[in-house]
Amino acid sequence: MKTIWIVSGGAEAIPGIIRAKELGLHVVVSDGNESAPGFEYADDSVVASTYDIDATVQAAYDYSHNNRKIDGVISIASDVPVTVAAVAHELGLPGISVETARLACDKLAMKQRFAENSIPIPWFSEIESLKQLQDIIDKRGYPLIIKPVDSRGARGVLRLLEQHDLAWAYNYSKSYSPMGRVMVEEYLSGIQVSTEALIVNGQGFTSGFSDRNYEYLDRFSPYIIENGGHQPSVLAENDQLELADTAVKAGLAMGIQNGVAKGDMVMTADGPKVIEIAARLSGGWFCTDQIPLGTGVDLVGSAIKLALGEDLDTSLLKPQWRKGVAIRYFFPPTGKIKSIENTELFTQCPWVYKIGFFVKPGDEILTVTDHTKRAGYVITTGDTRDEAIDRAQEVISAVRIVTI
Repeated sequence: MKTIWIVSGGAEAIPGIIRAKELGLHVVVSDGNESAPGFEYADDSVVASTYDIDATVQAAYDYSHNNRKIDGVISIASDVPVTVAAVAHELGLPGISVETARLACDKLAMKQRFAENSIPIPWFSEIESLKQLQDIIDKRGYPLIIKPVDSRGARGVLRLLEQHDLAWAYNYSKSYSPMGRVMVEEYLSGIQVSTEALIVNGQGFTSGFSDRNYEYLDRFSPYIIENGGHQPSVLAENDQLELADTAVKAGLAMGIQNGVAKGDMVMTADGPKVIEIAARLSGGWFCTDQIPLGTGVDLVGSAIKLALGEDLDTSLLKPQWRKGVAIRYFFPPTGKIKSIENTELFTQCPWVYKIGFFVKPGDEILTVTDHTKRAGYVITTGDTRDEAIDRAQEVISAVRIVTI
C-alpha cells in the first residue's frame, strides 16, 4: 500500500482525502489546525501549518523515516505549492520544483516570466510608492487593478475607479502583502474563466473549464468578489480551445512539466489573456465536485496518481459529457446571525448537489472585502447551464441567513 501525504485538512480537502482512500492509499494529512475536519478521514494526521514550510518538511521527513515511506505529496484546495514542492524535494518525490512553486506564489515574478515567454497578459507594473501609483493613473487612467504581489483569496485586491482614494487603496492592498509588495495591472474586459489542467510529461490536458460570475462588481466595489461559476462555458468551442491552450502554455513557461496548472483567464476582444496560474488543485469544490459533475472526469484521482509518479491514462482526462453545473454564494446583511432558515426546503432536492455554510448562528457577518467573507454556497445541476444557474439562484433567494 502506497502512502500519500496531503498538505491540507480543511473541509474542501475532504472529498480528495476520501478519493485517495478509495484508490487504496494510506493517507496522511497535515494541517496547522488541531481540529482540522480532514483529520477524521485520514489514516494518520500531523499538526503542522500548511504555510510553515520547514515544520511540514521536518514532519514529513520524520514520518517517512520512522513510520511509513511516503510515496507522494499533494495539496487539495489549499494554496501552498511551495510547501508541497519542498516536501517533494526533501524526500525525492515527484512534483514541481521549488522554483516553479515560488513563481506560482509571486504574481509579479509570474507575470515577468510570462512576458519573457510571450504569454498574453494584461499590462502590469510593480508599485513602490503612492506617487508612482498616481503617475500611472495620470498616464493610463481608470480602471486599474491593484493587488498584493503575494496574497490569496482576493485579499487586498481592488478595482480602482476615479472615486476611490488612492492613498487608502495603496495602503490597504499593501497591508495584505506579507512582504509589503504591491502591483497594478490593466483591468481586462471579457468573460473570465477558471481552467484546470494536468500537465503530463509536458503535455496539457484541460478537464476543468468554468465561466466565473462577477455580477456584483458594483455592489462590492472596490473589492472584487466572485459569486461562483457555471458550466458549460458560453464561449465558442474554438475560443475555449484557444484559452485552454494558452493556460497550459503559461503553466509550461513556469516550469510545470508534471503537475496541475489552474488558470485564471480572460477571453478579451484581443484573444485569451492570463491573469495568473496556480500550481495546485483548486478550491471552491471545483476540482473535487464541479469538474466531475460537469464532465465526468476524475481530476483529483488522476492528480493523486501523478503525484505518486504513476503512469496515467490521459484519455481519462478528456470530458465525457458537458452537463449544467453552477455554484453560487450567500452574502447576507452585516450583523450577528440570528438564524439560518429554509434549508429544509432543499434537503431532498435531487438537483441540489451540495449546500453548506461557513458561518452559524451567533457569528458576526462582516463587510465583504474578500472571498473569506462569503457566508456559504450551493452547487446545483441541470440539463443545461441556464437551468443549473436558475436553480442555484432559487436556493440563494429562498434560504435566509437572518442577521440582527
